[in-house]
Amino acid sequence: MPADFLSAESERRCRRLLAGATARLRARPAAAAVLVPLCSVRGVPALLYTLRSRRLRGRHRGEVSFPGGKCDPTDQDVVHTALRETREELGLTVPEEQVWGLLRPLHDKRKATVVPVLAGVGQLDPQSLRPNPSEVDEVFVLPLAHLLQAQNQGYTHFCKGGHFEYTMPVFLHGPHRVWGLTAIITEFTLQLLAPDTYQPRLASPKLLKG
Repeated sequence: MPADFLSAESERRCRRLLAGATARLRARPAAAAVLVPLCSVRGVPALLYTLRSRRLRGRHRGEVSFPGGKCDPTDQDVVHTALRETREELGLTVPEEQVWGLLRPLHDKRKATVVPVLAGVGQLDPQSLRPNPSEVDEVFVLPLAHLLQAQNQGYTHFCKGGHFEYTMPVFLHGPHRVWGLTAIITEFTLQLLAPDTYQPRLASPKLLKG
């Protein structure tokens, strides 16, 4: 397991691996974008998550997510969407130069394209954030070491008409269960950061096709 996911060497490697897809995806329209905040909490590399407000409308209220949302016509591209939404939801300003690159896009059940934007946000005290209460009920972090432990990883098989369709990853034993598209994005991130350590649970779900 890498000793430091936030090292300059790790960042250079990730930026290099993502460079081609990032240039291609930034030129394409998308329905939504999320920021995947890679941070250090008291020296421990972690991912920052939000718990969406239960006062929101729609199917995803009360769920674990990364900060983000729908692309606005005034946004320059998906990177600016993710950075704007993060600032609006958490009061956290992330400079564009701290963006490492874009991960593989996903498609939700409505076939809308969601683009994950990976960024290193540096040292962070989650308690110092001021989440917008109309959008976020809670902010929490999960150390990468926790996410990489097999006992904290699970999966759910989905069937339709009695036939297996796909497998979705689930991350357990944190403050909240990480599942759905957020778990898939977490899986993409772990595969990028720790390719020799993380064994993916994903089995060609239709949600990713497109």
